[in-house]
Amino acid sequence: MNIKKVVVAGAGVLGSQIAFQSAYKGFDVIVWARSEGSVERARPKFERLLDIYETTLEAMKTNPAAYCRGLAESPQVSEEKIDSLKDAAKKAFESLKFTTSYEEAANDADLVIEAIAEDPEQKIAFYTELAHYLPEKTILATNSSTMLPSTFAEATGRPEKYLALHFANEIWRNNTAEIMGHAGTAQQPYEEVVKFADAIGMIPLCLKKEQPGYILNSLLVPFLKSAQALYATGVADPETIDKTWMLATGAPLGPFRILDIVGLTTTYNIAIMDPLAADPETVQGKVAAMLKERIGAGKTGVNAGEGFYRYEK
Repeated sequence: MNIKKVVVAGAGVLGSQIAFQSAYKGFDVIVWARSEGSVERARPKFERLLDIYETTLEAMKTNPAAYCRGLAESPQVSEEKIDSLKDAAKKAFESLKFTTSYEEAANDADLVIEAIAEDPEQKIAFYTELAHYLPEKTILATNSSTMLPSTFAEATGRPEKYLALHFANEIWRNNTAEIMGHAGTAQQPYEEVVKFADAIGMIPLCLKKEQPGYILNSLLVPFLKSAQALYATGVADPETIDKTWMLATGAPLGPFRILDIVGLTTTYNIAIMDPLAADPETVQGKVAAMLKERIGAGKTGVNAGEGFYRYEK
C-alpha cells in the first residue's frame, strides 16, 4: 500500500473520528477546516476522542465487554499491550495537524477523505478549489452518507481516482468501511482504499455498484425518518419512541439516541434534500422545522452535550 499521508477535510462528528482513528493506526494525518473558528471548534472533539480511547482501553483490562474491534485486533490483549495502545492514542492526539490552507493540506497527500457538510454546492466548491493543488498521485474519497460519487466525479478533476469511503459512527467500535466506486473509478485506487480501510482497523465492505445510502444508510435512514415523523406529527415523544424500539427488539439504542450520535446538523441537511421539506404542512416540512429549532438552540447532538437527550461533556 502506498498511502502514508492522509488528509481529512472536515472535522465534524465523523471527520474527527476518521482523522483520529487514522492517526491512532500510525498514519500522518492533517485535518483541513474551512476557518480558524472551525479548527477551534474541532479541538474539543479530538480531546473527547482521546478520552474515549484511553478510557475504553483501560476498561478492556478487566471487562471483556468493553472490547472495541477498531482499537485492538483481539479481546485477548495483555495489560502491557493495552498500555502501549493507550500510548498510541496519546501520540495520535499529539501528532494531528490542522490547516485552513488547500495548498498545505494537498501537499504530498496520498489520500484525501472529504467529510464536509451534506451539501452538494459546498462539496463541488471544495473539490474545484482543491484540484488546483492536488498531486497527480492523490486518491480522493468522499464520506458522504447519501450522495453518489458519480455526482461529483467530474468536479474533482480526477474521476478515475475518486470514490466513496463511508464509515459508521463510533468507528472505534462499529468498524465498518463501505467502499463504493462509480463507473469511472479505476481498479488500482479502489484497491488502495480497501487496503487503507483494513490498515486503520476497519472491515472493508465492497459494493459492486453505486447505491444512494450505500448498504448501511439504505437500511438506517428510512428507520430514522419514520421515528422523526412520529415525533414531528405528535404521535409520541422521543423517549417513548426509543423505549418502544428497544424493548420490542432488544436493540441497545433507539432512533433518537442514534440521531444524537449522527448529529442533528447532518440529519437536517439530509432532511431538506426532500423537496417536500419546503412545505411546513407536510410531514417532511414538520420534521425539518423540528430539527432546525433544535439546531438553533445549540442542541446538535452528543458533541454539543445535548440533542434529543442531554449528555455529560
